[in-house]
Amino acid sequence: MDERNVIDHGILSKELLLLLALLAKDKVDEMADRQPEMFADIDWKEFMRLAMHHRVYPFLYPKLSRMAEGKIPSGLVQWLKQEYCNNTVRMLHLSGEMDRLADKLADAGIPALFLKGPVLAQALYGDISLRTSRDLDFIVPLDKLAEAEALLVRLGYVEEIEFETILGDWKWRQHHRTYNHPDVNIKAEIHWRLNPAPSREPGFGELWERKRTSDALGRNIHYLGAEDLFLFLAAHGARHGWSRLRWLLDIKQLLLQRPDGGTLTRLLHRYGYDDIGGQALLLATEVLKAPVDPGLSRLMERPKARRLARLSMFYVGRMVNLHNPPLPPEVERHYRYYQPAILSRGQQLVYALGFLFPYAADAKTLPLPRPLHFLYFVLRPFLWTWRKAFGEGK
Repeated sequence: MDERNVIDHGILSKELLLLLALLAKDKVDEMADRQPEMFADIDWKEFMRLAMHHRVYPFLYPKLSRMAEGKIPSGLVQWLKQEYCNNTVRMLHLSGEMDRLADKLADAGIPALFLKGPVLAQALYGDISLRTSRDLDFIVPLDKLAEAEALLVRLGYVEEIEFETILGDWKWRQHHRTYNHPDVNIKAEIHWRLNPAPSREPGFGELWERKRTSDALGRNIHYLGAEDLFLFLAAHGARHGWSRLRWLLDIKQLLLQRPDGGTLTRLLHRYGYDDIGGQALLLATEVLKAPVDPGLSRLMERPKARRLARLSMFYVGRMVNLHNPPLPPEVERHYRYYQPAILSRGQQLVYALGFLFPYAADAKTLPLPRPLHFLYFVLRPFLWTWRKAFGEGK
């Protein structure tokens, strides 16, 4: 492998290489004639599994549907068409609920920025049918969180899992809560942070000042400015190991809109995302041939950014969901190394110090009256040792 590159093509399957080539090209109509070797001996069922795992099938369908007959199996095109139509229906359903939520939040005086869902598809792809979304994510100011949660409950949403918390640790250990609506079958994630600790990030007030409003989807549907959106998408993709190509495709689509290089560089540096930003740019460029503003090239030259990009290719080359245990042993080992590696030194220190802050498990091990909860700071090392000795976790 050439050390200047982050991709080792020798470890990627023919099916994945074809998928990457199709995603990278604007027009694929004549690709089969010009590069017939890429279409030779393809396991099309495996190709379909890859397209589904990486959540890029709705983006592929309009491209492949224009290919000359006989170049790819007709069954593949029909499958893509069916999944594309199913996704369009889901996205329209989500769009309607997003508009309803946005109006209700605005009526209640709760400022909200939608992070993903149809608004992201519309903003990046210009068409909600070209991207998949599973739920609606939006962020509100922390001091409006209780009001927003009460609003969701009034609208029929039910909290999925109630946090176990002590001494207010949920405010920084977590970054969102999940609610499900059993009648409309929609999940909503309400954020008070873009990312979990130990990340640093712009406050809600800053994000709100730089917000954009969707002209296509609703007057109350606000979303992140371009540079804030890059920071959010880069941090989210890095945290998940870029294990789905959809996240890299989002980065490419955002780069095509030419975010301001100087503004973005300063934003990433201010909050300690230089290497994660470089990782996202390297992967988008080398995997999907995304254009990069010359002003951002220094981020891609950072040694740690290149190392992180190579580490994440481990996941790109495999169909793995990092948040669906149990993981295969080699993936588990790699993730234990990768997860702290994406943090800056300052973040690693904060992350380590976070283990000294009491956990809800401490109160379960040794229940104390609430006025005495401060004692868990002293008792935590002993309680942690006790649980480890008896296999009870943190």
